[in-house]
Amino acid sequence: MSTPLSCILGVSGLRLKKSESVFLRDANPWGVILFGRNVDTPDQLRKLTGDIRDAMGRETLIFVDQEGGRVQRLKAPHWPAYPSGDKYASLFRQDRGQGLRACYLGHRLIAHDLRAVGITADCAPVLDLPQPDADPIISDRALGNSVEDIINMAHSAMAGLMSGGVAPVVKHIPGHGRATVDSHIALPKIDASRETLEATDFVPFRKLNDAPMAMTAHAVYSHSSKSAVTVSKKSLTDIIRKTIGFDGLLMSDDLDMKALAGDLTRKTERALAAGCDIALQCSGVLTDSVQVAKGAMRLSGEALRRATVADFCSDHITDFDIQAARGEFTELMSQ
Repeated sequence: MSTPLSCILGVSGLRLKKSESVFLRDANPWGVILFGRNVDTPDQLRKLTGDIRDAMGRETLIFVDQEGGRVQRLKAPHWPAYPSGDKYASLFRQDRGQGLRACYLGHRLIAHDLRAVGITADCAPVLDLPQPDADPIISDRALGNSVEDIINMAHSAMAGLMSGGVAPVVKHIPGHGRATVDSHIALPKIDASRETLEATDFVPFRKLNDAPMAMTAHAVYSHSSKSAVTVSKKSLTDIIRKTIGFDGLLMSDDLDMKALAGDLTRKTERALAAGCDIALQCSGVLTDSVQVAKGAMRLSGEALRRATVADFCSDHITDFDIQAARGEFTELMSQ
């Protein structure tokens, strides 16, 4: 089997099409990401994830965005609704121990839900530091509104996911909390000084720089570059790898977002040339996936090493009394 391709791609619907199966077998992307369009029932989702792995011939990581709150792809009636990040931080400010325990339990329960249907990586937790004058795209998704809140909550969230055999992806490195426009729609420009950012926005990522994976922010940090960090070698090297000290697998945010210009092949080439290890593209449209595959490359060197480490982070599951945990979690979050 060939070495995986340096991309994570989506699929179109509730079932894997024959054309998608052939593409996944031949292209061999490093991972696959699922969205609401791919989710109906637990049985359906288990079959979809199993078919994806059968097509690829290996235990690939399958990703989803399951933060809780506004961003939750697995929903009622088949899955519980989980709190947004700021709910944990609010409890933490009232009682540190209860806040940490609730955040751990919430993410351990999410991991249980995901593993039960074959999903092994979660694009969470959000480490962005929200600002009052910013676009609301982050807001309550963040694990609090202070550096201390976010660091403490994020450690608990990552521990909960990893103890349940789900690899976490911290986002959006090096910080999206000051963006005044939604990067799904336009390219944000963050004009805060280097000194300000190093004392605030960058701190949670620096304190959790041992995370196995991180997702970039599609934003310009004007002190560093005129280009979005995702496609800026200077920003990725100087800010993320050196200042923050992150040496895990670095994936782009979704290349479909309007913050980045150009066709998908060019976006993929730019992100990988800048220093992303993996290009993420989520539409699930097969022609889009082909365009990304054209711009990607086989994993090698440091990117392959980081991908291998990330793969290992979904291997271990600790013993867990699911019913007792749900009861304790409900009680904590009702306070």
